[in-house]
Amino acid sequence: VDLTEGRYLLSGASDASAAIFDIQRATEYEGGGVIAKHKCIFSVDKQHEGGHRYSISSAIWYPIDTGLFITGSYDHHINVWDTNTTQVVVNFKMPGKVYRTAMSSLATSHMLIAAGTEDVQVRLCDIASGAFAHTLSGHRDGVMTVEWSTSSEWVLVTGGCDGAIRFWDIRRAGCFLVLDQSLSQLGRRPPILERSATTKVSTTKSLLTSPSSLTKARASQKKLANGSGMKQSSICKFPAKGPMRQRLHPGMLSSQDRATAHYGAVTGLKVTEDGMYLLSAG
Repeated sequence: VDLTEGRYLLSGASDASAAIFDIQRATEYEGGGVIAKHKCIFSVDKQHEGGHRYSISSAIWYPIDTGLFITGSYDHHINVWDTNTTQVVVNFKMPGKVYRTAMSSLATSHMLIAAGTEDVQVRLCDIASGAFAHTLSGHRDGVMTVEWSTSSEWVLVTGGCDGAIRFWDIRRAGCFLVLDQSLSQLGRRPPILERSATTKVSTTKSLLTSPSSLTKARASQKKLANGSGMKQSSICKFPAKGPMRQRLHPGMLSSQDRATAHYGAVTGLKVTEDGMYLLSAG
């Protein structure tokens, strides 16, 4: 349902069609006026110029008004449609099936569509230029879901088939937070993994309470090749080749950062309106 009027429902279907309904004005009634039926105002399908060829996996309104809507499909394309003319005004060719698209309702500085596809990279598509703004690298498998923050136009949350949930500031390279279910206050890992998880948590606690130097803590953290999910700061230093040390964002170290938020693929994300909580499904 559109955010401006709360009146028009946009839907996408597995037959590659997209339709718009006016949920405030019924086209007919049944059952003595109790049941209201709504026929679509218009629809676009495979036969339509610029229409998708395969299932539509994502359909969203342009957040500012109902003049545009966006569809993503398994045919590897994202279409930006003019609602009044029902024509495609911008098209983005993606590297694989499109799983999810999202736009920020707060954005005043950009017109970016965040796209999650079967590729490992999250792509930001700029409606204004008709090109890709940049890509976000960190997931180790396809990206099933993307969601913008409700408190900042620059913060994006993504969930992947690798079970990871990552937080990004799109102005910077690399993610700034990866959620780790093994450090959660709720739930437990399966018995087969319990000993491994306990070891990781114990190691993390010892790093936090040990009076040893920061250098020793860094060395211990590096040994956790599969990642404990602990972040000591937003910027971490790791030894580089030679005597010099290179300063890297932790989100760029995907090979060392293997924390997961779900045991399987993350299929849905939703940030609450106050921006305080994130709901995830998998």
